This record gives sequence, C-alpha cells and structure tokens, in this order.
Amino acid sequence: MSAPLSPRRLVLLVDDDAVLLEYLSTVLEHAGYDTLEAASAPEALQRIAEREADIALALLDINMPGMSGLDLARRLRDHTQVAFMFLSSVDDAETARQAASHGAVGFLVKPVDAARLLPAFESALARADEIRQLRRTEANLNAALAAGRETSLAVGLLMARFQTDRNTAFEVLRDHARSNRRKVNEVAEQLIAAEELLNSLHGAFAGRLRGK
Repeated sequence: MSAPLSPRRLVLLVDDDAVLLEYLSTVLEHAGYDTLEAASAPEALQRIAEREADIALALLDINMPGMSGLDLARRLRDHTQVAFMFLSSVDDAETARQAASHGAVGFLVKPVDAARLLPAFESALARADEIRQLRRTEANLNAALAAGRETSLAVGLLMARFQTDRNTAFEVLRDHARSNRRKVNEVAEQLIAAEELLNSLHGAFAGRLRGK
C-alpha cells in the first residue's frame, strides 16, 4: 500500500511579463507545486484576498508598472501573513539590500532558468516555513503567558481574601473551573474582573462618604 501524497503547496507568481509567468508556472507545477498568476500588484492583492491562507509563498517581480513589487511587499508584510521572495532584472547590492529590508525570504535575478529557480525557490520556501513556525510558537507562548498571568493574579486574590496558601488557592480555583466545565484562565479572568469592579465601587462609596 503506497503512502498518501502530500498536498501540493500553492505559489503566487506576480509579474507583468506574461511569457515569464507562464514559464515560472510550468517549471513549478512540474516540480509539484500549484500556482496562481497575477500580472500586476492589484491583481495579486485580489488573489491574496481570496486565497491567503493557502498561499505558501509569493514570487514578486520588483519592477512592475503602477504599484511596484517593493510597494506590494510592504502591503504583504504589514497586512498579511504571506511570505515572499523577489525576482529582479537588476543584480546589485542596493537592490538586494532593499529586498532584505522589506522582509523577503529570497532573491532571484532574471533571466531565470529551472536550474537556478528551483533551488532558490525551495530555499525561500523553507525559510518561509521557519518564519511561520516561529510566529505560531510565539503566538502560543504569548497565549500561555497571558493565561498564566491571569491565573497567578486570581490565585493571589484568593490567597489575600481567604488567608490561605498558594496551592490551596489554586486547587480551589481549578476545582471550581472543572465543576463548571470551564477553563481555569476563564474563571481567573472572571475573578479579576469582579475584583476590579469591587475596587471601583469601593472608590465610589469612599467618595460618597467624603462628600457627606
């Protein structure tokens, strides 16, 4: 029994040269990738709006009429999660520096042939995958830290209110969450919100008493 095939990765190709677009698409599809094509930056943005979650990598021509590849890269960097590499007809240090400063994961100089395209593309795709994994790890870590801070604050509130130790306070919080089929951090958030409300009411009562 053969192993199931891995799903084909989707690549967005952006270039105003129709012949080059067709060539790039042919090479990458023969190498096992699916492709989307866009002849301009606005068309690329439309493709991304429709398929952003599916796009593994975008190849952007730097020099396009209207919105350039650099302008498009800024939009992708600031408003999407799509990783990108550049195609350029210019091979100089300044162009490479601009590509790097815009967050490109790869840089390829025209004219492009399959022997150079595939290694450069696969290296850029591997880098894009690493960045996506780092972002996921960072997001998960931030979520865990946020939940931990809320739980710690709630435990501290219970310790102060009931004059108990940390372990007992946490166990009571955890058991309450379990008995109500809720997550510990959700109960902790509710407890913190209630404490903040009580503190604000305390301030309001104190103000009333001072005004008498």
